[in-house]
Amino acid sequence: LVIAEGSLIVPRLAGSRFPLRCIVGTSRRLDALDDDLASGPSAARAAALSVPWFEVDRPVLAEAVGFDLHRGLLGVADRAPEPSVADVVAGARTLLVLEGVGDHENIGAMFRNAAGMGVDGVLFGAACADPLYRRAVRVSMGHVLRTPFAHLPGTTTTWQRSLDQLRDEGFRIVAMTPGEGSVPLWEAMAAEKVAILVGAEGPGLTEHAMRAADVRARIPMAEGTDSLNVATAAAIGFYERLRF
Repeated sequence: LVIAEGSLIVPRLAGSRFPLRCIVGTSRRLDALDDDLASGPSAARAAALSVPWFEVDRPVLAEAVGFDLHRGLLGVADRAPEPSVADVVAGARTLLVLEGVGDHENIGAMFRNAAGMGVDGVLFGAACADPLYRRAVRVSMGHVLRTPFAHLPGTTTTWQRSLDQLRDEGFRIVAMTPGEGSVPLWEAMAAEKVAILVGAEGPGLTEHAMRAADVRARIPMAEGTDSLNVATAAAIGFYERLRF
């Protein structure tokens, strides 16, 4: 299932490609949702009105969820087939590629940042967490439901070969790393198409991934520091990309 929480994200779930199953909430939150849907996109309203709405009190909702963190409103949907890599790449100018990112909050934050700064799609390499996990959906503010994403084929040591498909489509593969041999970030972004490659919190990208990139790029850092949180670093990469 896909779970959306709160008055901002539930309408986004209703308007997404994921088939809505039901809506559950307190009386006040359901009334507010009805008002929001009335003034929003007609497709989202039609989808929401086509499924059952269950009114419950807060203790019941907390018991169903398992803890008291639900914002008084939940939307529940079935998962939908994932787009193909070719579908995500087609027509894109800027892509984000992840390797080994296992933290759902970081994934959610990157989807939110990507949506806000014009990234066209997200591709997952090996060893990444589920982008549709509830916390990722919440942190992304529902943008994981709207931003196209797909998984690149291959194992931990072979998925990097799939980057050739992006290169064949005219993308420059930019590996973000503070390591040796990297150029300042802004120098790497001046291309017609760019795929920004980021790795796990802590270890960063594997050497396999960096060798598969066209250029290694770094964010200039103050003395005594060498890196940023991966979602923050990716956002800086997106901002630099907006300049071109």
